[in-house]
Amino acid sequence: MSEIIAFQRTGRKDDVVWAVVATVGRALRIAEIYPARPAAMADRDWREQQVRAYASFLRQTRQPVPRYSVAPIRRADLPRAWRPLPALGFLRGQFI
Repeated sequence: MSEIIAFQRTGRKDDVVWAVVATVGRALRIAEIYPARPAAMADRDWREQQVRAYASFLRQTRQPVPRYSVAPIRRADLPRAWRPLPALGFLRGQFI
């Protein structure tokens, strides 16, 4: 038995997804996840457009304005009870 056995790496490429991250002050929330970076960038752009469209509403209601970015994240790092975040980053007056 002199054959070489190749072992796979422990970190699979499938474990990494692209996350759209909402930031308000020091609070960070994962807004949405995508398997490909271009899809995450498109979602980030859409969310930023929604924030611009509702800027006056956000100022009137004194809601914090979320900032969006895209970052790679491992599926294992997602919180267990994670759910997608609304476009403006809040629901019922609270940043979630």
